[in-house]
Amino acid sequence: MRCEHYGKPLKRRILSRSGKSVGEWFALLAALSFASSNVMVKKGTTPQSRENGAFLSILLTAVISGIFFLGAGWFNGFPDFTSEGMLWFALAGVLTSFIGRILLFNSIQHLGSVRASAIKRLNPFFTVMIGILFLQETLTSFIILGMVLIFGSTVVLVGESLANWRNAKKEIAAAIEPSSPPQRRLVAKDLWKLIASLGYVYGIVSALAYSVGYVVRKQGLTEIPDPFFGTLLGAIVGMLIFGLISLFKEANRRSIISTFTEFKPWLFGAGVATSLGQIFYFIALQYSGVSQVALIASTDVILTIFLSAWVFKTQEGITRTVILASLVAMTGAGFIALGS
Repeated sequence: MRCEHYGKPLKRRILSRSGKSVGEWFALLAALSFASSNVMVKKGTTPQSRENGAFLSILLTAVISGIFFLGAGWFNGFPDFTSEGMLWFALAGVLTSFIGRILLFNSIQHLGSVRASAIKRLNPFFTVMIGILFLQETLTSFIILGMVLIFGSTVVLVGESLANWRNAKKEIAAAIEPSSPPQRRLVAKDLWKLIASLGYVYGIVSALAYSVGYVVRKQGLTEIPDPFFGTLLGAIVGMLIFGLISLFKEANRRSIISTFTEFKPWLFGAGVATSLGQIFYFIALQYSGVSQVALIASTDVILTIFLSAWVFKTQEGITRTVILASLVAMTGAGFIALGS
């Protein structure tokens, strides 16, 4: 009796620890998947590319999440669907599958996988801000420190790019004659394009869209507790909006056509990796706490640097400043996770 009395709690602790380990492994798989997607997008595009695989990625997310949804429903039963839950998931799709995904891919295309991954760490920064402003959440010292680190890393990255832009500006100014107004107007236009090509606006807006989208999706999960269905519906909404815009925008039409007529292995791999990353992330949340999962998933910055520099060799020009800013951003995300 005594062994049985002490054995049961021990067994429960072992099973609990085993479940947490499963969640931690899936969180690491999610980080690896997201890092692989970042690098493959960069590997398959250049800043001048007309197609970066965003629509293909959304399509693959719909297909893969649909398979998981049908499989889970077949064995475990389908959830009860509510109109409110579907509306929340649809809104989350607009924010994450459409705005967030497309701008993230644009950011990677123009900034490179490492810089874009570091900027993506603004997600928890914006999530905390949303919690404070709209959900009456409180700040802790860990969260404040994490926000400062993430914001500081972003400033460092933007500062480095602006310094490079100033050098380019001097080179352009030296290449023209001061007495030629038409050429000056042309150069000013080129400089504006150069600023826009930095891509930081894409990354910042993408991070904001993802942050709001995660909050909205959480509301949907309280109504329909099925993350696979939420991901599927969101991806379908993202594709519908993309298709609607294609009626008026040639770039979207070209992207849809090339998705079904051209096979681009790097972009296809990026789409698969992004979809699996989302699924692994959701599975990890079922076994481990949000803080632990977010902390492990934030290591995608380090994994992106490793894959970019030594595995895929994307030749992004990774400087010490970029590595430092990435490490600071990851540390900041970790502090926010620990303080949540």
